[in-house]
Amino acid sequence: AGFGSGGGVDLDAAAGPQAWKGEYQVTSPPVVVGDVVVVGSAIGDNARIDAPSGVVRGFDARSGELRWAWDLAPPGFDHEKGLVSGAGHALGTPNVWAPMSVDPVRGLVFVPTGNASPDYYHGARSDMNYYGSSIVALRGRTGEVVWHFQTVHHDLWDFDVPAQPTLTTVRIGGRSRPALVQATKMGLLFVLDRETGEPLLEVEERPVPTDGAVPGEVVSPTQPFPLTPSLVRDTLSPDDAWGLTPWDRGRCRELIAAHRFAGIYTPPSLEGSIMYPGNAGGSNWGGIAIDPDRQWAYVRSTDLPWLVRLIPRAGFERARAADPDHEYGAQLGTPYAVRRDMLMSPLGLPCTPPPWGTLSAVDLRTGAVRWQVPHGSVRDLAPVPVPLDWGVPGIGGPIVLDTGLVFVAGAMDDYLRAFDARTGEELWKGRLPAGGQATPMSYRVEFEGGRVRQFVLIAAGGHARAGTRLGDALVAFALDEGGSGESAGTSAHAAVP
Repeated sequence: AGFGSGGGVDLDAAAGPQAWKGEYQVTSPPVVVGDVVVVGSAIGDNARIDAPSGVVRGFDARSGELRWAWDLAPPGFDHEKGLVSGAGHALGTPNVWAPMSVDPVRGLVFVPTGNASPDYYHGARSDMNYYGSSIVALRGRTGEVVWHFQTVHHDLWDFDVPAQPTLTTVRIGGRSRPALVQATKMGLLFVLDRETGEPLLEVEERPVPTDGAVPGEVVSPTQPFPLTPSLVRDTLSPDDAWGLTPWDRGRCRELIAAHRFAGIYTPPSLEGSIMYPGNAGGSNWGGIAIDPDRQWAYVRSTDLPWLVRLIPRAGFERARAADPDHEYGAQLGTPYAVRRDMLMSPLGLPCTPPPWGTLSAVDLRTGAVRWQVPHGSVRDLAPVPVPLDWGVPGIGGPIVLDTGLVFVAGAMDDYLRAFDARTGEELWKGRLPAGGQATPMSYRVEFEGGRVRQFVLIAAGGHARAGTRLGDALVAFALDEGGSGESAGTSAHAAVP
């Protein structure tokens, strides 16, 4: 009979009407568990409270028949009275835009969730974030929720879980435990038991700022923090302002002083609040790499503050028309629209000192940061190509090889780099024809005569929104006989202790 209708299944209709083409889209590949194909979706941010449903669905891999649908509305949601699609799925729920992971032995699908719509105000439907900013384990055969762990309570900061959960085995307390490691936009790393969702490295609830929120908002008084160091900075004062000159540093000092900041979870406000880290990370799309022998995780992070200001509905169109050079979200159905911007100097550089991008190694047995180094240069950001390796923002994850090398691109310069997995020393870099906002892969080829070579390949397509050079290349670098990167006569070596 074939799969679905003509070989396909229409995903759009059941999610609800779209305000524009692409408000509902699929941005990550489906996963397969047993004979079920599981599909998530990405929903346009900050447009309206009744955005399409973020429903996750499982389809029969042979026939395309719908096996199950997991509606991300909270338990007890009244589907008779609430906002629902024609198929009965709740509208405006969290969604699953990032890649999912599968444990085929246990038959589990691990789902990283985003936020309910819109991101920066949830007073109207404060319960809709029950499954928001969480890792949820679903039974692949039925879609049943096995456990869920929330990384942010009542998320008002667009801190949705941005990358696939990474599965590994960690030896803690003399026992080997099936683990799930989750990097987050907050720069926090959660290590959970894959079977139960319980933290393997301790997590505590800490008080966070609640004052300054807009009328009608509900702010969680605590948030979960792993008892391990954050991989990004989360403190900021006017004295921390940075600039290339006294003039732009002074302007940054004024900007920081003029906005509210009481820590990482400062609520959005009418006056304007600083989000540090911002919604771009910490970690973001691309995830992390794990060395299963050393039991270290390698994490690429961005360290960049943002400004967020809520605008009362009555003044939104006037504010946008008067000052259009910002990112706005209408957040229709709520009392407030939103404006957000990176906290930048008049010269176009961040108002915080570098590094703005790092690569870190974290010991998963203890949570200790073994090393952290700047990642990326300003070469492709500056008006002239100055190769200052300050560490720059980026999107894309690393890979680690058994040769003792970590390969990572993603930064806002056009390079793929190799680092020593043990020390963090940069050993090699290869120039790309466009931005490498992607996670590389590695493979081996056996040539005639039995000679085997290993390659590292990356898609160099650039990233329009990040502003890197666009292209359409797949670039492969050969590792030399010692297991290191080789390109244009340049090679590097790393030894595994």
